[in-house]
Amino acid sequence: MDSAWTKAQEWRGVGTSVRSSVLAAVRHLPSVRWVSSGSLTRLLQKLAVVQYILSFLFLGPVCIILLIYLLYTSCWWITALYCLWLAYDWRTHKQAGRRLPWVRSWSVWSYLSSYFPIQLIKTHHLPPDKNYIFGYHPHGIFCFGALCNFGTEANGFSEKYPGITPFVATLSGNFLLPVARDYLMSTGVCPVTHDTIDFILSRNGTGNAIVIAVGGAAESLNTTPGVNQVTLRNRKGFVRKALKHGAALVPVFSFGENNTYQQVRFADGSWCRRLQTWLQKVVGFAPCVIQGCSLLSADTWGLMPYPRPITSVVGEPISVPQISEPSAEEVDRYHALYMASLQRLFHTEKTRFGLKQRDTLIMH
Repeated sequence: MDSAWTKAQEWRGVGTSVRSSVLAAVRHLPSVRWVSSGSLTRLLQKLAVVQYILSFLFLGPVCIILLIYLLYTSCWWITALYCLWLAYDWRTHKQAGRRLPWVRSWSVWSYLSSYFPIQLIKTHHLPPDKNYIFGYHPHGIFCFGALCNFGTEANGFSEKYPGITPFVATLSGNFLLPVARDYLMSTGVCPVTHDTIDFILSRNGTGNAIVIAVGGAAESLNTTPGVNQVTLRNRKGFVRKALKHGAALVPVFSFGENNTYQQVRFADGSWCRRLQTWLQKVVGFAPCVIQGCSLLSADTWGLMPYPRPITSVVGEPISVPQISEPSAEEVDRYHALYMASLQRLFHTEKTRFGLKQRDTLIMH
């Protein structure tokens, strides 16, 4: 009995020692360098950026290939069921989509936003009893500011603009891609088509804000770090839509959007430039030759965007009358008011975000 009692005491002592060691190790964790230095957070920020870029470029094609592959396996029924769902759901993206608040609130968007970091600045109250068209400038390469600030809740859009539902407009061709279309809709992205804009502004109640990168793909070809230029002078379709539905025009300027990548700009008239322009007209986007930093270091070459601040400032709304068939003169008038408002917003806010008083906004 004494021997058994002695062994039990020894095992109890061993157990106590092990527990003490484990507790000591847990208490020591906060002082471990890789945890406390913030490197884990920085890694998550970089992975969030990689997720966005890969989704932007490859999600649609990869899903097409996967669905075709499944047809030749025992899981063919997955492709069949999805195609049936696609046929049933085909018009949803044209009619305000199917946003999922929990997707817009994913932590990955906060990590993506904090990588640069990205901010959303409110300058004026927007009453929810009206509809709006936000003109987003400049487009940049990947529209990071537009996605984070209006396509997600990373920077608290709903808290800053209660009662306003944002819709980020993008190429309609993206909604032809299986699975990718559902992913886009879940964040509130919609096609930038006449039918969709008309539906949202006329048949979806009030408190809607359609965000349009007015310069589009053509503007992305002129993206240059340190140069603030927008493609706007001949872009009047969004003004015509605003007049048709009586939706207020709201200029948005994203300071720093052009600074996330270096770009090789080909001379006008060169065959490379002509190829870019042709592809932009045919497929809707312009293939840019870009240079960023690597995943491991901001000082080495790679395809990651440079971690430079982006600040999207939402300007004062411009009230417009509702005119079912606006004339060219009426469109020109409010287009001129919009350009003046954007210039005023830029010059009022520029020194707050690292620009000099002498810096100007170039409008093409």
